[in-house]
Amino acid sequence: MKIYGDSISGNCLKVKWTADFLGRPYEWIETDVLKKESRTPQFLALNPAGQVPAVILDDGRPLAQSNAIILHLAEGSSLIPADAYERARMFEWLFWEQYSHEPYVAVARFQVAYLGKPVAELEPRLVERGEAALARMEQALSDSAFLAGERVSLADVALVAYTRVSHEGGFDLGKYPAVRRWVGAVEAALNIA
Repeated sequence: MKIYGDSISGNCLKVKWTADFLGRPYEWIETDVLKKESRTPQFLALNPAGQVPAVILDDGRPLAQSNAIILHLAEGSSLIPADAYERARMFEWLFWEQYSHEPYVAVARFQVAYLGKPVAELEPRLVERGEAALARMEQALSDSAFLAGERVSLADVALVAYTRVSHEGGFDLGKYPAVRRWVGAVEAALNIA
């Protein structure tokens, strides 16, 4: 399997961490989005959306979108809960992550850490929605070790990717002790630093 990814991207790291956790061999192909390497004709032939991550599976078929990729890789593994309700909760968090977390927490991080924008100049709505996402996670994690059951799942993989570096976008995880505890637990479970 070939994984085309940018190491600064949480969406790309989700795929790497999932493959690593599952012991799936792969070739990592660094694809720098800041240098527009995902916009070359060669890359666009692989993924016409021009986004990373993208993978070429062992059988040669391409697949894009981080959560679709991790779901495919983790099929039949412990990262997808066997219990139907817990599995549905995992999906709930995966959908929520792409709609209510990543567009705010990850975008703020990108603007601050990679475009050099001061936190004070971030769009207030971006910050407000990022804080709301972290508060929602704090609420959910205040009485649960993980997001979709008592074991790490793809919900945790997806959400830890940008949450663990949210401070790079100006978010203070000190206000969210359950989230901080959870980040440590997920990093330990996935063996990531």
